[in-house]
Amino acid sequence: MSEKPSEKSKMSSVEFVQDALHNYVAPPGTGTSIAGRIRYAARRLGWTYSRTKDAWYADPRISIKADEVRKIEETTGVRYGREELKSIDALIRNADSLLAHADEDIPSAYVIAFRALIGALAGSRAARGE
Repeated sequence: MSEKPSEKSKMSSVEFVQDALHNYVAPPGTGTSIAGRIRYAARRLGWTYSRTKDAWYADPRISIKADEVRKIEETTGVRYGREELKSIDALIRNADSLLAHADEDIPSAYVIAFRALIGALAGSRAARGE
């Protein structure tokens, strides 16, 4: 995983799948051991045991395919990228608030909005690996 601070705050697809496997696909109680939970998750998702084990332990050598993320989303109802959506909604609310107070100090409002936009773009690029 990259050491950039902006990337540390974002959840990678491998981390998302690992969290979903641990907490939604095969939560505690679905097996008597970790191996049992991994077998349960593999059967539930239709994945091989070794693929599920690699995702379970977030093996840094794997990459998660889009169809695998979709399968997790369909199985659990949890959506990847929800946090990014929340931050974008917060930025929009802040921008709306700034525009509603147009009679106040306009230059500082634009600076704040511009910084928020640049931060969002930087986070979006980091998430895509650019």
